[in-house]
Amino acid sequence: MTIKWVQQDPLVMNGEPFCYGSRLTVRQLLELRRSGYDLTDILKDHPELKVMGVAAAYAFAAGQGERYQAFVDADGSFVGPGLTAAEAAGLPDAYRLPGAVIKERAPAA
Repeated sequence: MTIKWVQQDPLVMNGEPFCYGSRLTVRQLLELRRSGYDLTDILKDHPELKVMGVAAAYAFAAGQGERYQAFVDADGSFVGPGLTAAEAAGLPDAYRLPGAVIKERAPAA
């Protein structure tokens, strides 16, 4: 069985794309990321999510530039911490997008 990690249904969440198995929309996930949540924080707060699902949501958003423009940084990547290269190591290539999924964290000051 292949899971469609990001789903969209006009009768669910007012048609907003959402993560499979949750009531968390792609937009809410990007808002968490922009607020400084990393993968560990997101999975702790939303245990129904999987790493693959989070990466798929980021990849989906990357393909929907106009819809998620408010979450794009000046360098073209999504604002906030993305998955590190180690976290994304086991993901399919389609989900290993620089700036959307893999974004090096800024060094702590």
